[in-house]
Amino acid sequence: MEEIRVRFAPSPTGKVHIGNIRAAIYNWLFARHTGGKFLLRVEDTDLERSTPEAIQVLFDCMEWLGLDYDEEVFYQTKNAPRHLAVAEQLLASGHAYKVERTSRDGKTGVVTMFRMPKEGTIEFDDIVKGHMAKKAEDIPDFAIVRSDGSPIFHLANVVDDIDQRVTHIIRGDDHVENTFKHICLFRALGAPIPKYGHLSMIVNQQGKPYSKRDGAAFVGEYREQGYLPEALFNYLLLLGWNPGDDREILTREEMIRLFELEKVHVTAAMFDPKKLAWMNGEYIKRIPHEAFKAELKRRVAAAGLAAAEAQGEAWWDYLVDQVQPRTKVLNDLDTSLTCFFTDDYPIDAKAVEKRLKKPGVKATLRDLVTRFGAVAAADWTAPNLEALVKGLSQGNGMGPWVHPIRVAVSGRGEGIGLFEMLQLLGKETTLVRLQKAADELAAS
Repeated sequence: MEEIRVRFAPSPTGKVHIGNIRAAIYNWLFARHTGGKFLLRVEDTDLERSTPEAIQVLFDCMEWLGLDYDEEVFYQTKNAPRHLAVAEQLLASGHAYKVERTSRDGKTGVVTMFRMPKEGTIEFDDIVKGHMAKKAEDIPDFAIVRSDGSPIFHLANVVDDIDQRVTHIIRGDDHVENTFKHICLFRALGAPIPKYGHLSMIVNQQGKPYSKRDGAAFVGEYREQGYLPEALFNYLLLLGWNPGDDREILTREEMIRLFELEKVHVTAAMFDPKKLAWMNGEYIKRIPHEAFKAELKRRVAAAGLAAAEAQGEAWWDYLVDQVQPRTKVLNDLDTSLTCFFTDDYPIDAKAVEKRLKKPGVKATLRDLVTRFGAVAAADWTAPNLEALVKGLSQGNGMGPWVHPIRVAVSGRGEGIGLFEMLQLLGKETTLVRLQKAADELAAS
């Protein structure tokens, strides 16, 4: 059987869009599933944007996601002489011609045009979208070499696919119109036509193409925000494909074994940031305890919170047990952990207004200072503190006590279990913060 060869051919700009990397993921999985080759081609003809730094961003992104490729990186600019030689071949065979054109800036030059057939139908069987057809007469001739002598995308793309012996082209359905043109180029060159699979677009909740206006749209942004590569890979895979059952969290081995192009959805895939955050949280739960503890310590040290050094390992282990199951994105730790290591933590003004400005809160906090102050240091545990507050509520719900306490000791309206938080903070810190909140923030 013919060896399957697919390629990811981005134009590096310094940012990698999630739509492009999803195409890379599908190509990679298809190659791994079939035992074929996954190739990386850098379409670097835009010299202003395709800088070494921009290309390195692409490499870093692929390495972070585990998208390894099987042959040396193919740089499109290095194949330019071959592109131009093929243009001459098309001119000689009558499939191309030269014409004088005036550009928008008023400059006149000679452009090489590809001569489209004027009769018949161009058609192909798309692995994802099904049978596709278009009348040849509806596609005008198109340029393949600019007046400055540089090859245009259509020519370069097809020649590179021929030279890399690409058998399957998996890309976004915004390229469907290009595919009709490219098929004619392959035929004019007497080259085998690859099989095509066009992926539906990723859209926002309004059904429009997902962009930076809707939230993070580039892989690097998710990395910076504390998303795990395994979670982003898994989520992007499910934007247009599923394993055929209810499973959503898949190992890389399961993805490779189950992935089939024929099961890719035709309809557009809606990007749901909340679903991605949930999935990221599921992957965070799977981080080994010691590895997560090391990440906590690294972030605390990076924030310059030196007081953390005084805490013992048992304290850290308890913190991990409380924090890890509740963490959706690693960067959330940068704000949620601050209150455990310094009294200089941010105060959420909205939480203060909602929880501490109600009548009677000042008296409640001062009463708690007295009651908590009577608890022996050895009894300062989450269960004992919860029992104390539950007794105050007399079965009517602990909200009037729990919410003000949380804001008073952490500055936030949400976080880990309150009584576990108090155990971690310790008696002395808790009493000082309750008293300060009563004096400075709470309503009478």
